[in-house]
Amino acid sequence: MRFAIIAPPVPTQKWKENFEKIAPHIPLVIGLDNEYAEEVVCAMVWKQPRGSLSDFKNLKLIFSMGAGVDHILVDDTIPKNIPICRVVDPQMAFSMSNYIMMAILNYHRSWYEFQEAQRKKHWAQFEFIERPLKVGVLGIGHLGMDAAKKIHNMGFPVIGYSNSKKDTIFPSYYGNEFEEFLSRINVLVCTVPYTNKTHGLLNYSLFEKFSEPTYLINVSRGNVQIEKDIIKALDKGLLSGAFLDVFEEEPLPKNSPLWLHPKVKLTPHIASLTYPKESTFQVLNCFERLEKGLDLPQQVSREKMY
Repeated sequence: MRFAIIAPPVPTQKWKENFEKIAPHIPLVIGLDNEYAEEVVCAMVWKQPRGSLSDFKNLKLIFSMGAGVDHILVDDTIPKNIPICRVVDPQMAFSMSNYIMMAILNYHRSWYEFQEAQRKKHWAQFEFIERPLKVGVLGIGHLGMDAAKKIHNMGFPVIGYSNSKKDTIFPSYYGNEFEEFLSRINVLVCTVPYTNKTHGLLNYSLFEKFSEPTYLINVSRGNVQIEKDIIKALDKGLLSGAFLDVFEEEPLPKNSPLWLHPKVKLTPHIASLTYPKESTFQVLNCFERLEKGLDLPQQVSREKMY
């Protein structure tokens, strides 16, 4: 019995180190090495090449090395009967919420304006305000819910939106209440998973539904946004700014206008990173439950794509 890791070099090395410490009795197959392919029963993957799991004829479980699973589901060579699980890590939610709060507070307290004033050696004591915020969290699943609760506990007005009704300590909308949700906010935090329904969701038509200029924070997936529409909405005043951690193409091409747009702040897809030690325990737990015929609480619905 072997487990496999198929991922970019940096996460591969970190996961390998932790896995070998925690489960030294389970040998690993790294990358596209198929010498022991028939012995592989579990594959831990992140953005694996299409068809790279085909040699694993005895594969029982696929585990995403992050919260997203769209990179797995686009591979139509994977048999439909193999369960797919994903990382659900409190530490990941902690990091994501901290990132979102950082983006919100920097905007709220006009931090970038004060940075520019410092650069000019200008004493801008009374020139910038605490912007009044009405935050909307689009997608109140595991990560979005944690962020929305923390925004609420800090005293900011916050509302949430999800496909189905959720029990929340703050006002929340669902189903056909989407446009009402959009009309009540001036900060939009996007934490939705990437699915067929969310592809290109952050587009100009959506931005036109805001009742006032709105600050966009996207930490979900790059294909959820249409970047030319974000730039157009920024230039037209529908968006007051954008704080982006994900992009249609990653790494972001050097010729992208987002790099130098004065109303855009960006980071290289680091809003929430997976912690290999905790994730390794989750992989082993999922596989043990699978072998015992138990439910897999982290299993992904192929239809919902999350």
